[in-house]
Amino acid sequence: MRRENVSDLLAFLAVARERSFTKAGKKLGVSQSALSHTIRALEARLGLRLLTRTTRSVSPTEAGERLLLSVGQRFEEIESELEALSNLRDKPAGTIRITATENVANTILFPRLAKFLPEYPDINVEIVVDYGLTDIVAQRYDAGVRSGEQVAKDMIAVRIGPDLRMAVVGAPSYFEQRSLPKKPQDLTEHNCINLRLPTHGDLYAWEFEKGGRELRVRVQGQLVLNATSQMLKAALAGLGLAYVPEDMAQPHIAEGQLKRVLEDWCLPYSGYHLYYPSRRQNSPAFALVVEALRYRS
Repeated sequence: MRRENVSDLLAFLAVARERSFTKAGKKLGVSQSALSHTIRALEARLGLRLLTRTTRSVSPTEAGERLLLSVGQRFEEIESELEALSNLRDKPAGTIRITATENVANTILFPRLAKFLPEYPDINVEIVVDYGLTDIVAQRYDAGVRSGEQVAKDMIAVRIGPDLRMAVVGAPSYFEQRSLPKKPQDLTEHNCINLRLPTHGDLYAWEFEKGGRELRVRVQGQLVLNATSQMLKAALAGLGLAYVPEDMAQPHIAEGQLKRVLEDWCLPYSGYHLYYPSRRQNSPAFALVVEALRYRS
C-alpha cells in the first residue's frame, strides 16, 4: 500500500470517529480544509462516497461504515502491537541466545546468571555449548564468548573474566613410567589427549610461549575428544596428558590427583570476552545481561 493511502485512511478514520472535520483536524494537527480535500481525494480514488456531510454533522455512508469497521479494527491492532513493543522497551523481556564453550558456561555464565535471572523473570537466556568459531550473525545468536584475541575487529567485546592460562596435566600414574616433558617439543614422546574443533574438523594445536618465542605443537595420542571436561576426566584416569584451562585443573592439582608440567611455557592470555555485532540495536534485556556478565576486577 502506498504511503499516501495510509495517511488518507487515517484521516478518514479520524473524521468518521469524531463525526466532525473540525475535531478530527485538531486531533491530527491539520486544517479543516486540508482534511476535507484529503477525504475528497480518497473518495475519488475509490469511486465511492464515504461521508455524508451536512451543515450540522458528518456521518459515514454505508461504504464508509464498512471501511470504518474493517480498516479501523486493523489499525487498532497495529496500534496495540506498537504499544506492546513499547512496553517491552520499558519492561526488560525476551530471550538472549549465547554460544560459549563448556568451561566459560560453567565458571562464568551459570554463576552470574544464577544471581541475575531471579530478578528478571521475563528475561530468558539460552546457552549453546560449542567449541567452534561460530558465526553468531549467521546462526542468529545475540552474542558469543571467546578469548580476547579471537574476537573479530568489527565486533564489540566486553570482558567477562580475568586473564587465563592453560595447563598441561597428567595423573601421577601416567608419569610412573614416563619422564616429565621439559619443553613443548618433548610432547611428541607422550600420549596426549587431543581436542577436535568442530568448525574446521582439525585437531587443536597446543599453544606455548616463553621469552617471546611462540610454539604451536601438533600432539599425538590415543584419544580424541570434543570437550575439555572430557579431556580432564581422561587425564584423571591416567589416559594421557591434557591441555586444559588452568582453573579447571587447579583443584585436582592441589589434591595431588594431577601433576602439572611445562608451567613456565603457559603464559597468561586475554580472558573471556562476550562479543556481539557493533551494528546491533540492543534491547533493554540484552543490555542488562551484558552488565550482569561484565567482569569487575
